[in-house]
Amino acid sequence: MLSVVDLFQSEAFTILTPEVSRALGMSLGAIAAARTLAFLAIVLAPLPMAALSQSRGRRALICIVTGLAWSVVTLFTGVVTSLLGLIAVLVLDGISTGSVYALHAPLLVDSYPPQARVRVLSGYSAIKTSGQIAAPLLVSLLAGPLDLTWRGVFLGLGIASTLTTLLCLGLRDPGTGRYDTDALRADEHEAVSGEHVEAVASEDVALGFFEIVRRVLLIPTVRRLAFGYFALGVLLVPFGTYLSSFLEVRWDLDASQRGVFFSVIAGVSIIALVVFGQWAERRFRQDPAWVVGFAGVALMAAVGFIAVGALMPLFALMFLAFAVGQSLIAVITPGLTAALLSVMDARFRPHAAAVTGMFAAGGSIVGVIFLSGLDRRFGLSVAIASLMLPGVVAGLIVASARKLVDNDLDRMIDEVLESEDVRVIKQRGGHLPMLSCRGVDFSYGQLQVLFDVDFTVDDGEMVALLGTNGAGKSTLLKVVSGIGLPSTGSVRFRGEDITYLDAERRVPLGITQVPGGRAVFGTMDVVENLRAFGYTLGRDRRRVEESIELCFEAFPRLRERRTSLAANLSGGEQQMLGLSKALILQPKLLLIDELSLGLAPVIVGQLLDMVRRINEGGTAVVLVEQSVNIALSLVDHAYFMEKGEMRFDGPAAELLARDDLLRAVFLEGASKADTGADA
Repeated sequence: MLSVVDLFQSEAFTILTPEVSRALGMSLGAIAAARTLAFLAIVLAPLPMAALSQSRGRRALICIVTGLAWSVVTLFTGVVTSLLGLIAVLVLDGISTGSVYALHAPLLVDSYPPQARVRVLSGYSAIKTSGQIAAPLLVSLLAGPLDLTWRGVFLGLGIASTLTTLLCLGLRDPGTGRYDTDALRADEHEAVSGEHVEAVASEDVALGFFEIVRRVLLIPTVRRLAFGYFALGVLLVPFGTYLSSFLEVRWDLDASQRGVFFSVIAGVSIIALVVFGQWAERRFRQDPAWVVGFAGVALMAAVGFIAVGALMPLFALMFLAFAVGQSLIAVITPGLTAALLSVMDARFRPHAAAVTGMFAAGGSIVGVIFLSGLDRRFGLSVAIASLMLPGVVAGLIVASARKLVDNDLDRMIDEVLESEDVRVIKQRGGHLPMLSCRGVDFSYGQLQVLFDVDFTVDDGEMVALLGTNGAGKSTLLKVVSGIGLPSTGSVRFRGEDITYLDAERRVPLGITQVPGGRAVFGTMDVVENLRAFGYTLGRDRRRVEESIELCFEAFPRLRERRTSLAANLSGGEQQMLGLSKALILQPKLLLIDELSLGLAPVIVGQLLDMVRRINEGGTAVVLVEQSVNIALSLVDHAYFMEKGEMRFDGPAAELLARDDLLRAVFLEGASKADTGADA
């Protein structure tokens, strides 16, 4: 019901555009510009709605409140007298519509089991499309037999929208993931523990709003479909905006006749949705990716029919072509939405719906600008026919996402099951490593650097991470510290998933990295660097100063250089200053990248003594080193990486016996020595 009345204002405005233009003395270009601002509001509105539902919950209540908002806006559309007022009501309507993009589909997906979702979403789309029948028919009735002006039409629609929204006060939020992610957790718990206990997702390191948006955009299916929705937006909204003027100019239809035209077209679309919902549901159960491939092909066929309809000289054939094209477009949305929202954790669905809604609305802005230029130069028929180009592009992009869906579904299921396994182990008092990286892949653009990497560190353990240059050691540390986000795999700290947590949020958890050669702020002096390291201590200046004094006791040379800029320190002094970060922050896990690189042996010895002291204080240490002798003199456990893969994981003594692995390191070191490289 809410989706139906949401269409009242926009549908009526589309039909009555010529009358509004004449009454307010505005050109069609000015009307299009005002609608462009409304589309911009629609672009921006879904994400705040998703953020509001994330922080406050109560998605159903948000939908009802925004329904009342757009009802009031519809009423006020009937009293505007200027371009500024028109822009205001259109923008406010766009803002309130954000709940439809962000919340309606996730509410439906959470209300029904996965095998019924295509049918449910098809039914929703059919009911929503009925608004494209009801609104035009109401416009036709109010403007025809009742002989109301366009202002009276908007007042009547506003009253109807308000009354309908009040009937929706019983809408309730079913909760997130009831039929899929929560069910997966419950099944996995039963398999692991032998008893069925209600699963509860951990909130200890819950992702923030923008972290979730970033996480959603890292899912390949979402990213591909987002660009498909952008191209689709170029097609859909501008087509609806200019179609009413096309019918008046090309076929001489008045407001009442245009209302009937839009209603009949929508009726044909409803029939297509009913047929598609039953058929596509069976295919979705067998192969969820199929609906995405079908959507791409259907979209390309749809724009072909629309182009033919725009150029058709016979009214009946024009109507038939538009009806088929609109019906094909109507059946695309349910399948795409079902596939899109099924490849992610239920908590992220409003954000994904908001992101794709924003892309579609952004495409609509581009489309309006695109059409307005063609309209002036070649006429409305050619302008509408030209939409075939972005439509074909959108179809190809959407169809190409088919190959991504299955992998993303498997990845989502693995993440849910892994989270539940960890929760059950914690509940039963089992052992979990402090740090666990599982199946990590990482890429710099198109260049993949890490391949299915597993890596664990226990409390208080000191491990060496060895390998040749370019093996991926430093990249793995970036993934652990949050500087880089993996394309697949998980990173867990004390059992909690921190894979997509911002780097600055990992420091208070106890994760600190000393990057090789970049551990200090060069334009700040030594004391300023140390104070910057202590930011997590808050406003406790006494603790900061005590921590700085501890660093000076550990490294007397830093006391002597306390007023020197960090950029003017020697390499060893900079490493001392970088290592002082650990003394101040007192991390639970310290990641050290290339501690000895380019330093004299006596300096290296001092630094290694400090690393031992830090480790003896209870801090787990991961030491990335080129020097095998230095690394293995410190640790009992070692990892060896080669070409982005983990080739060895075990006791350091066993690694010393692996000539096939160590030969590459020694040969590379010898090669550097021959060419004059630093040892």
